[in-house]
Amino acid sequence: MTVHIEGDAGRVVGPVPRRLFGSFVEHMGRSVYTGLYEPGHSTADDRGFRGDVLELVRELGPTVLRYPGGNFVSSYRWEDGVGPAETRPVRLDPAWHSVESNRFGLHEFVAWAEAAGAEVMYAVNLGTRGIQEAADVLEYCNHAGGTELSERRRANGADRPFGFKLWCLGNEMDGPWQIGHKTAEEYGRLAAETARLMRMIDPDVELVVAGSSHADMPTFGSWERTVLRHTAELVDHISLHAYYQELHGDTDSYLASGAALDRYIRTTAGVIDATLAELGLDKKIGISVDEWNVWDLRRWNEVDQAELAAGGWRQHPRIIEDTYTVTDAVVVGSLLSSLLRNVDRVTMANQAQLVNVIAPIRSEPGGPAWRQTTFHPFRQVAALAGGASLRLAVEGDRLRTAQHGEVDLVDAAATVEDSGRGAVFLTNRATASPTEVRIRLRGARFGVYAAETLTTPDGETRHTANTADAQPVRPVPLPGAVATSDPGGTTITVTLPPLSWTVLQLTPQAGPHA
Repeated sequence: MTVHIEGDAGRVVGPVPRRLFGSFVEHMGRSVYTGLYEPGHSTADDRGFRGDVLELVRELGPTVLRYPGGNFVSSYRWEDGVGPAETRPVRLDPAWHSVESNRFGLHEFVAWAEAAGAEVMYAVNLGTRGIQEAADVLEYCNHAGGTELSERRRANGADRPFGFKLWCLGNEMDGPWQIGHKTAEEYGRLAAETARLMRMIDPDVELVVAGSSHADMPTFGSWERTVLRHTAELVDHISLHAYYQELHGDTDSYLASGAALDRYIRTTAGVIDATLAELGLDKKIGISVDEWNVWDLRRWNEVDQAELAAGGWRQHPRIIEDTYTVTDAVVVGSLLSSLLRNVDRVTMANQAQLVNVIAPIRSEPGGPAWRQTTFHPFRQVAALAGGASLRLAVEGDRLRTAQHGEVDLVDAAATVEDSGRGAVFLTNRATASPTEVRIRLRGARFGVYAAETLTTPDGETRHTANTADAQPVRPVPLPGAVATSDPGGTTITVTLPPLSWTVLQLTPQAGPHA
């Protein structure tokens, strides 16, 4: 099998936003408790933050962290998570049928995010609460001092304001599962009223209005149009949530998830553009893919919910702790490539979630923390994708799928920095055979500094996963990647293993007369 990829260093999609590499922390399952926070753990500091988890998060490299939810936020009282931890109220969390101790709250998360080196994206409750509560938490977080709420923050140990820039106006309000679920008309009006008041308090905030929960929602498209008719003048981004899974053994369709995300993004962009034109507004509204991942929803529907009901109300129960395989990691790589291909419309993205809950990092109470298979593509792209995303044309063998039609056999994205360094990200969707790839990049001379691939380890299967005891799935050097330069550019040849995620690191090469 052979695939040809063409690109030009002078033809770019757009700059790669650092916010593209965000993650998500929700008070759900063991994401926070025994994930980020476990006082008494052998690696915990005096704040109860697990040092082993924090070290892995720094290695992973998320730039933004969305908090505190998710479905959780739609009944959350932010005041419960501030003040002395020992006096905070214990509450029921109906979203996840759990008991919330509130021992970890707003100030703890700010400190944790600072330790992780990430920006906070804060979500407000537009489910059971609304305009006043959103204004209150904004004043508490961002106003310098001299008011009851800002002085309460200072009394609680934060003399300087948190200065959050990114704010989500609720979460998945189109979903019937959401606490306080609303019609598009109801939510659009509430979001607009909330946005107006928040901008009166802090004109510099960036606001994310809730778009559709997934592309198969019956209201997808009409929801965005209605909500934007109310909010377009007031918001900066609209959210898009996307989860993918392998159904009924249809591996090829699962491997084509990146193509599905491409279509979802471009369709949403078309709705945004049409609505802005209808309203006569000359502005840009970005797409915030602030929840995306691979997730076996069957486990949640068939196992986790039943266990929650049978177990009664408990603190941080184990839910949706998916164990990820080689196949899952390859799909996650292709989803990251999709985000890179769409940086002209996607302004930020958050993989959901960070620790334990459908996460790249797993941990055990009192035990170890480790990298899941999906950790590696995220780490590589967050570290290496910088500068601008290149427009690529892919020709050659294609893959026919039941769900998504024909897609490129090799999924590709590439970035180039001003320094001349670059990176190429390749997903081989062929499951049974290697694929020969020829990449022609015009207008620049490159050498291949390093080539790594993540694929099925020798003697294992595509279902191989990393566990607390062994982590066999990781990127390994890929021999045979060769770059040849000429006056017109660079040609790279490489053979991709079947079912693989490959990263080529490129270095600038001097021209013949340099």
